[in-house]
Amino acid sequence: MSAGTDLLHWQTSPAQMVAHALSYDLERPVIMLEDGLVLTARDIRDSISRYSQFLASLDPKPFRAALLSRNRPEVPGITNSFRFAGIVSTTLHPMGSVEDYLYVVEHAQIDTLIYDDSFEETVREMKARAPGLRNLFSIGKPGIGESLNELSSRFEPGPLEAQPADPDEITGIAFTGGTTGKPKGVLGTNRSIAMVTQVLLAEFEWPDEIRHLVCSPLSHAGASVLIPILLKGGSMFVLPAFDPVSFMEAIQRHRITTTLMVPTMVLALIDHPRFSEFDLSSLESIYYGASAFPPSRLKEAIEKLGPIFFQFYGQSEAPLAITVLKKGEHMVDDPLRLASCGRPHPFVSVALLDDEGNEVPDGEPGEICARGSQVMAGYLDRPEETEEAFKFGWLHTGDVAVRNPDGFLRIVDRKKDMIVSGGFNVFAREVENVIASHPGVAQVAVIGVPHEKWGEAVTAIVVAAQGASPDPAELTAMVRAEKGPVQAPKAVHFVDSIPLSAVGKPDKKVLREMFAAG
Repeated sequence: MSAGTDLLHWQTSPAQMVAHALSYDLERPVIMLEDGLVLTARDIRDSISRYSQFLASLDPKPFRAALLSRNRPEVPGITNSFRFAGIVSTTLHPMGSVEDYLYVVEHAQIDTLIYDDSFEETVREMKARAPGLRNLFSIGKPGIGESLNELSSRFEPGPLEAQPADPDEITGIAFTGGTTGKPKGVLGTNRSIAMVTQVLLAEFEWPDEIRHLVCSPLSHAGASVLIPILLKGGSMFVLPAFDPVSFMEAIQRHRITTTLMVPTMVLALIDHPRFSEFDLSSLESIYYGASAFPPSRLKEAIEKLGPIFFQFYGQSEAPLAITVLKKGEHMVDDPLRLASCGRPHPFVSVALLDDEGNEVPDGEPGEICARGSQVMAGYLDRPEETEEAFKFGWLHTGDVAVRNPDGFLRIVDRKKDMIVSGGFNVFAREVENVIASHPGVAQVAVIGVPHEKWGEAVTAIVVAAQGASPDPAELTAMVRAEKGPVQAPKAVHFVDSIPLSAVGKPDKKVLREMFAAG
C-alpha cells in the first residue's frame, strides 16, 4: 500500500481534533479556575503553540517526557503540546510518592520533566537519583529547572498545525494503579485515543449547554473529557481538589450541568450534613465509574440528586468506557440493574470468556474481554504480560461478570480479588452490596485474609454511617440470609476510613496488608 493511500484512509488524530476545536470562536471561555482566572480558546491555543515550539526546538529532541503538576492553568496547554511536538509522554499523579515517580521515570526512560514549582524539593530528590533526567522545566518560579513559561515566551504563537499521524504510532503511556503489583505502562496510540473521543462524543448523553466541573487532576481523569468539551463548545470549571462543600458551592454558583466523579465522591456529597443547603438542580449528568457503587447507595443518590447518573466501565488498557449504563437505564427499583455496569457501546466487541477462552452462557460468570480500536497497543517492555493480556485474541480485563438476556453486564469481582474460602469461590462485590444496604453502613470493602482452616477468611472492613453503630453479628446474618454461609464474613472490622488509591478506588492491597496479621 502506498503512503498516499495510507494518508487517504488514516483516522483523524487527537492532535488534529484539538487543532480543529481551537481554530474558531477563539474568544469563548473554555476553562475557569477557582481564583477567577478565565482561559479562552485563544489562550489555550497559544499556550499549546508556544510550548510545542519550545519542546521541538530542544536538541537533542526529548525521548520521552513527563508532567508532574497540580491543577494549574498551564496543564492543558502542556499535555496537548506533547502531541504537537511529537513527544511520547506520561503524567505523574500529584498524590504519588517520590518512589512512585522514580519507578515511572526509570521504567519509561523519561529524560524530560515539566513540574509544578510546588514539587521543587521532590524533583531535586528525583534528579539526584535519576541521572537520565537531563531536561527539567518548572511551571512557576525557576529552581532546579528553568522556567517553562519564560523559555516558551520567546516563540510567537499561531494557529495549530497537526500533520497526519500514523494511527498505530505510540503517543502516550498511562501507568496502571499498581494495586496488585508494580504499575504497568499502558501504550496508547493515536487510534486508541481518537476512539475514546469518538465514544465520549457519541455515547455520553451531553446536555445542550456543557458547564463541566472538574476536581480531579487535569493531568489525569480531570482532562479525559477535554477534547469532546472543546469540540462541543462547552466550558470547564476547575477546582484544585475535591472538597464536598467547595464542590457543591461551585455547582450552585456556576450552574454546573455535568461532572465526572468516583462513587466515594458522590457518597461524600449525599452524606454531608450541609447537603440540603445547596441548589444542585442545574446538574444534568453525573458521569461515574472507576469502582463499585453499592446498589442501595446508588438508589439513595438517585433519589437525592435525580435520574442524572451515567455509568462508564473501562480501564487503562481500554479507556474510558467498554460498557455504559445510560441515565434512563438506571432502574431504581431493580437492584440487579443498579448493580450493572451497562452494555457494550457500539464501537467495541465484548465477550465473557472462561479460562479456556470459551464464551460462557448468560447467567454464568466469565471474564470481560474486549476488542476494538480503543484497546492499548500493549504494556511497555513487558512482552510476556502483554501476551497474557491478549490471550485468545482478546484484551482480558481481569473483571468477572455475568450477563443477563438483555445484554446488561454485572461485575461480580476482580479475578485477583476473588476469595477462595473452604474451596468455594466468594465474589467480594456481592458481599459488599449486601452489607452496604444496611442503613448504619457508609462504606464497606471485603477482602480475603489468610486462614489456617478456610484458606482465606471472608473479612469485611466497614465505615459506620455518622452516629451509627451497626452490630457485626447483624451484618454477618444479613449476608448469610441473602447469599449463604460461605459468603458470610468470618470477621467484621470497623475503621474510620477505607484507604483509597490515587484514582479513588478502595485499595484492597493496603487492606490485605493491614489485616493479614490478624
